[in-house]
Amino acid sequence: MGYLALGIRCLIGAVFLASSVGKVTGHGAFDRFVSSVEGMRVLPARSARPVARCVVAAEFTVWAALAVPVTAVAVTGFVVAGGLLTVFATGILLSLRQGVRAACRCFGVTASPLGTRHVVRNLVLTALAITGAVAVPTGGGTTAGGAAVAVLGGLLAGALVATLDDILDLFRPVDRTPEPALKS
Repeated sequence: MGYLALGIRCLIGAVFLASSVGKVTGHGAFDRFVSSVEGMRVLPARSARPVARCVVAAEFTVWAALAVPVTAVAVTGFVVAGGLLTVFATGILLSLRQGVRAACRCFGVTASPLGTRHVVRNLVLTALAITGAVAVPTGGGTTAGGAAVAVLGGLLAGALVATLDDILDLFRPVDRTPEPALKS
């Protein structure tokens, strides 16, 4: 279980690192995230900014907790991650049920509309966070080579999750509407 816990720790940590940093890096990134929270129409508009601040703070807390090599701290990080991911999935689902297709600013930059895949992604990550919380205390010994593979695998999987919307956008049909001719 030591390798499993380590791999999931890196995966969830990388996802929350990319998410929190993406929401605050770059000119206007945080304001765009606030707009997407407001655009979901799940909360009163006046609550969007304070909720967005709490989300970013909690996301920073998750990856920092998962980076600490103390079992109790890692378990806490996994529990907070699982709670956040459940809240995210619920919020997206409520928004979709209202017919709202707000921009996904989950990782700050992508503006793909929120959809069922985001709910599924968050539920899968929730299951992984729960598995990680259970696996950490039952850890077990690891070798340096095995730990390196688990860390690398977790980081790569986390990077894939964080960039999945961008990757899927590469395979979306392109609008073939001809652009109007320029007048000279």
